[in-house]
Amino acid sequence: MSRAFVKETDDIAEVQAPERTISSAPNYVTKRGAALIEAEVDRLMDLFNAASDEEGEALQPELRYWENRRASMQIIEREPGDDVVGMGMEVTIERNKEQETIRIVGEDEADPKTGYIAWTSPLARALEDNGPGDTAEFEAGGRVHEIRILAAKPI
Repeated sequence: MSRAFVKETDDIAEVQAPERTISSAPNYVTKRGAALIEAEVDRLMDLFNAASDEEGEALQPELRYWENRRASMQIIEREPGDDVVGMGMEVTIERNKEQETIRIVGEDEADPKTGYIAWTSPLARALEDNGPGDTAEFEAGGRVHEIRILAAKPI
């Protein structure tokens, strides 16, 4: 058969969905984060069980990621009255003369737009091990900012 009658796509290898990179940091999660991971595994399993072979194969990398995250999660619970900033804390800060409240959570639970930041983020690291009344320095945008911790409590 002449090469002129062969579809170009016949020579292209099927591309597999890439595996998601799993962080090398410990998989610390809040109770909420653990519930979100469980819900995502359940959702993906439902989709996988209802999928055709081809669709199921496409779901496998995402399902493997979340199953790995579930297997490695370590739930962090802070004691009532604890006010030392770290994983599992809600922290009210003042920076640039504005107050904001952030929650320091696991990497998969993080959503900075809604105030949930990963415990591995530079801001969380800058605030770590401080408490109300303490000031921490945080570099952002090429400048060093002073951040004052106003309050901290377990999530």
